[in-house]
Amino acid sequence: MAKGQSSLKEKQNIDLREPRRYKVVMHNDDFTTMEFVVMVLSTVFHKSEAEAERIMLLIHHSDKAVVGVYSLDIAATKAAKATEMARAEGFPLRISVEPETQFPDTPPF
Repeated sequence: MAKGQSSLKEKQNIDLREPRRYKVVMHNDDFTTMEFVVMVLSTVFHKSEAEAERIMLLIHHSDKAVVGVYSLDIAATKAAKATEMARAEGFPLRISVEPETQFPDTPPF
């Protein structure tokens, strides 16, 4: 009997998912100026002047606001850059990076 190729094929299961996303949250304080916050939102987070002012007022009135949602490395880099800029100007601006939560009824993809 001659040796031939098997008719069996190996099946690979590849589980592809979008990477988890993270929120960059800017917190209100009594020392960082509104103008500086608008400048950071414009330069680091690439917000328009109007959007930056809207977010700054939201931070001011709500004590914190999400300023963007990114992959972990981009979120961490933007938060670090904004914090570095604030420290260079002597401001105690606090920025945190938090996992984006999924709705309870939404299956993770």
